[in-house]
Amino acid sequence: MNLQPSREVTQLLLDWCDGDRAALSQLMPLVYDELHEQAERFMRRERRDHTLQPTALVHETFLHLIDQSRIQWQNRAQFFGVAAQLMRRVVLKYARRQHADKRWGNAIRVPLNDGLASIDNSVADLFALDEVLTRLAELDPRQGQIMELRYFGGLTVEEVASCLELSTATVKRETRIARAWLQREMTRRQPMEARAVG
Repeated sequence: MNLQPSREVTQLLLDWCDGDRAALSQLMPLVYDELHEQAERFMRRERRDHTLQPTALVHETFLHLIDQSRIQWQNRAQFFGVAAQLMRRVVLKYARRQHADKRWGNAIRVPLNDGLASIDNSVADLFALDEVLTRLAELDPRQGQIMELRYFGGLTVEEVASCLELSTATVKRETRIARAWLQREMTRRQPMEARAVG
């Protein structure tokens, strides 16, 4: 990720929060490329015939970001954390719409890769993954944010550490703990899903 100076992005966020519309116009070019890279990394994990493209994901995320008038922007890390959450929501909304259109057809499947944990190279349902990540964030907000940035934001350990102002050692440790918890929760869900289908 090509990190823009944190102070510049943070100042523009604060100005935008104070009602300066010009700040938003200056902010978007600074963060667009990073958001697009995140969207590309995320969409690479999707199935090949997926019709949602990274550019459309970024644009939809932008529309939601502009509507975030109640957020008191504080810094760059918070902005990218909110953007990752919004990307996740956009993808889930798209998946639900596609799933409804297919009427119990093949739901969008997401492999648990290095962003999370691989469970014997199996795939996990995006909806189940969302529920498990939401539960993790309730239990441990920092681990939830780290995994959201790692998986939905597509950030590396170093990038997450920079965004959240943590040491790489802390991010690695929290990722290891969260990954083990997520693997356990997703493994528990597999028998339940198999029973529901069978």
